[in-house]
Amino acid sequence: MSEARRIAENYLAAWNEPDAAARAARIAWEWTASARFTDPMMEGAGQEEITAMIGAVRAKFPGLGFALEGEPDGYGRFVRFSWSAAPEGGAAVARGTDIVRLDDAGRIAEVIGFLDAAPGA
Repeated sequence: MSEARRIAENYLAAWNEPDAAARAARIAWEWTASARFTDPMMEGAGQEEITAMIGAVRAKFPGLGFALEGEPDGYGRFVRFSWSAAPEGGAAVARGTDIVRLDDAGRIAEVIGFLDAAPGA
């Protein structure tokens, strides 16, 4: 498995984690303390805020799962990948492309997300 794929899969696993404590532990392990997340619909700074933001999305859209689309790529400290979001057993309701910036230790320092397709977007 490529490093870019591992990072993308771990990132999406945090979005798919139903248990709040397990999600917070995953983010504490994989993201820097000062990490930032920005996309057209939301922003978060720091592990606690990002954990809460993901929890709010999961609460608003129960049963929604995120899946990797295609093969991630990257160079240097950057990883780029596309994803889709769909209810269990259903068609995708959103798609996006995220750019992840890593710190020197390989932890997520920043995510900039782009929505390629979303309801109302």
